[in-house]
Amino acid sequence: MKKNVLSVLGILVVFAMVLSACAPKAVETPGYPAAQPTAAVVAPTAYPVAEVTTIRVATDATWPPFEIVDETTKDIVGYDVDLFNAIGEKAGLKIEFVNTPFDSLLSGIATCQFDAAISAITITEDRAKEMLFSDPYINAGQIVVVQTSSADINSKDDLAGKIVGAQLGTTGEMEAKAIADTTVKPYDTVDLAFLDLQNGQIDAVIADYPTALGFVGKSPDKIKAVGEVFTDESYGIAVCNTKPELVAKINDGLKKVVDEGLLVELEAKWLAAK
Repeated sequence: MKKNVLSVLGILVVFAMVLSACAPKAVETPGYPAAQPTAAVVAPTAYPVAEVTTIRVATDATWPPFEIVDETTKDIVGYDVDLFNAIGEKAGLKIEFVNTPFDSLLSGIATCQFDAAISAITITEDRAKEMLFSDPYINAGQIVVVQTSSADINSKDDLAGKIVGAQLGTTGEMEAKAIADTTVKPYDTVDLAFLDLQNGQIDAVIADYPTALGFVGKSPDKIKAVGEVFTDESYGIAVCNTKPELVAKINDGLKKVVDEGLLVELEAKWLAAK
């Protein structure tokens, strides 16, 4: 029995020597300690970076206080510009504004020359047949503006026989044409309509209420708003009709900025003092 035990022990010793010979040995350099085996390097976890998409957004920068060109910086500024830039930050969208006349804006977004458009655009059934719309972001009905010296026009019901100005392609022009016995004079930009009104070239202008306030605020000694807002309209962001996913992103961003109170800030900045 003892002999067998010794034989087993001998085998174990030989096996241990073999293992020792097979193990990697540290390389020693004179004057330096032997290098020690290092642990495997674990790569840091990669987290996805939020993708930012650039979109071309049409706007007619002649519609204060919603969009206008700053004469000093030449940048497009206004309520709509601030709003869409804020939406873009929330939705991962980089906004590239393109300044274009309003009728070109509507035809361009209908044919998807632009990804989206924001320019005090009223949501209508006819427009919704050619383009998609975001959720509405402001109520803006039509109102009549006349010279401060005018005494015979107190509402839209007094416009029969009058010359009424409105911007081409807008709901203001549509409403003016719907009033019997008026002569409607369309303008490429709404500021030209208000300029002609101040100069006595036309009798009245029909425009969106917030925009009308902006022009009246600039020249309260020359023009005034009369009567009540006589339509129920809302502005929305128009989107190319093949991009429903973009509408979803815009609506998500819009909801977030609304919840944060941005619209109240924009009203104070652009509308309240106008």
